[in-house]
Amino acid sequence: MRPANDTFLRALLKEKTEYTPIWLMRQAGRYLPEYRATRAEAGSFMDLAMNPHYACEVTLQPVERYPLDAAILFSDILTIPDAMGLGLSFQAGEGPKFEKAVRDEETVNSLFVPDPCGKLKYVTDAVVEIKKALNNRIPLIGFSGSPFTLACYMVEGGSSSSFQNVKKMMYQRPDLFHKILETNAQAVAAYLNAQIEAGVNAVMVFDTWGGSLAHRQYKEFSLAYMKKVVDGLIKEQDGERIPSIVFTKGSAPWVTDIASIGANAMGLDWTVSLGEARKLVQDKVALQGNLDPSVLFADEKVIREQACAVIDDFGMVGNGGHVFNLGHGIDKTTPPENVQYLVDEVHNYSKKYHL
Repeated sequence: MRPANDTFLRALLKEKTEYTPIWLMRQAGRYLPEYRATRAEAGSFMDLAMNPHYACEVTLQPVERYPLDAAILFSDILTIPDAMGLGLSFQAGEGPKFEKAVRDEETVNSLFVPDPCGKLKYVTDAVVEIKKALNNRIPLIGFSGSPFTLACYMVEGGSSSSFQNVKKMMYQRPDLFHKILETNAQAVAAYLNAQIEAGVNAVMVFDTWGGSLAHRQYKEFSLAYMKKVVDGLIKEQDGERIPSIVFTKGSAPWVTDIASIGANAMGLDWTVSLGEARKLVQDKVALQGNLDPSVLFADEKVIREQACAVIDDFGMVGNGGHVFNLGHGIDKTTPPENVQYLVDEVHNYSKKYHL
């Protein structure tokens, strides 16, 4: 059964809606004082993410504060490589680190597809608890990192600004790199399907680092494997369609290519015009985005004006489908009251495009 407010799902499926739905990437996060309090109580980020009760609590925090049209599972994109035994940890001020970097043939050959009912069960347990707590009010989004983005962290052993080790392997040993990506694609599809079976209403693939690739390499090493994930997803559960969203940060050169891989929707960052992208894809997919997150540091008047500009750029919804979001994750220093201005303006202003 669809949630009472199913506007987000209808927008993804290009069904008629009364207004443009909104949710925010990283909406459960450090900009909220209640999140920081829960994070301090949990003791560490990993203790927070791996405890279904805490994950449920922080997932609900933004949707209790704001009238958002979807909740997103609180987790981390690196759960899959951690379940592969690479040893994930988070160092203060340094971001994620893996004990084992995947840089040689032996380590690549040791990779495997984790059983979602094994080391990743804490994620599906969190989905079940969140769904119960939401009580079918709004949809719940499940997610994963893309095969390529996961590979970036796995090969580098953590965060990187240059991806030197990734690109060295990609050009020098493409056979090894493809093997990592193939394993990751199978793992991501299995992981997302487990989330669907646990109750999420839609799924999203975050390709954070795909935009760092050259044109041909993006198609070969990122997009092709996102397509494998989308092809392997459960499309319907308990009589309801399960929409999928794919998002590559820096996707401007590949808008039409991304629209052709079979996902229901494509996320766009703030460097792309929604109106131009819509013309390119001819409403074959719904579009999600794409306010610059930095707008949320401005005053109320500017926030409302910029929200309207994004809605105007998309234009009349008709048979399109627009989900309002930021072009990337909300910044941790965003004033919480500014999010309220944004959500209110999107809901109210967008109605004129949904007649």
